[in-house]
Amino acid sequence: MMKKQRVWFISGCSSGFGRGLARAALERGDCVAVTARNLDAVSDLVDKHAARARAIQLDVTDSSSVRRAVAQAIEAFGRIDVLVNNAGYALQGVFEDATDAQIRRVFETNVFGLMDLTRAVVSGMRTQGSGHIINLSSIVGRLSGPLLAYYSATKFAVEGLSEALAGELTDFGIRVTLIEPGPYATDFASRSLDPIASSDAYVKLTERANASYAGMIFDDPQAVVDAIVQVASLATPPLRLPVGTQALGMARDALRAQSTELERWAGLSTGGGYVV
Repeated sequence: MMKKQRVWFISGCSSGFGRGLARAALERGDCVAVTARNLDAVSDLVDKHAARARAIQLDVTDSSSVRRAVAQAIEAFGRIDVLVNNAGYALQGVFEDATDAQIRRVFETNVFGLMDLTRAVVSGMRTQGSGHIINLSSIVGRLSGPLLAYYSATKFAVEGLSEALAGELTDFGIRVTLIEPGPYATDFASRSLDPIASSDAYVKLTERANASYAGMIFDDPQAVVDAIVQVASLATPPLRLPVGTQALGMARDALRAQSTELERWAGLSTGGGYVV
């Protein structure tokens, strides 16, 4: 049996998961709208698969760029079967010390940019009666920790948006999946990270947190790419998929902690008071 050829639209293909996924989809025989702010960064991918790849300039923080990019993909391929909202970056540091510009920029990219791109694509999927929206979240979209307040807030927003969207679109044959990677060996901790300068009051906390995060094991990012390719092939994909042993363990720990706390305070929740 021949594999169905799909049309992918992937944001943020210049590096990391986006670049690896674009390559995997093209090698699989699919068509891909390979997007980036700088098209020189993806020219090698497109040149190698000229018949099935289109390099399309995209800045998700610019609504006119979003609309233009989607229109170019439709013109090239006639449809979009799989939208992967991959573009994004981390803002890391103490909540109190972030600047207004830093806060607004990370939300413009990770949340509002994702919303704009999804809104631009979803009407076409609804008309064709099929589609799959895959949103790159993070394991910190389920739980958070010191120095991750703003990045986690953007991913928590993406999780809530995606859950609601899944319910709204199911009647139209459109599926929604959240991919929740743990720590992976991409350029995320360098090129895709905006550090917040710490004030003197938080030096000790910052040192402890950074030391803890530095001790994490960074897995091969190909596992995330492989998981997305497999999820895109499923008729009934999961809404949430932690990817990686660390991510799965962290998700389980978070769910257990939430369940324990829920039961501990159940009496207070239902008006019966709390018994020590």
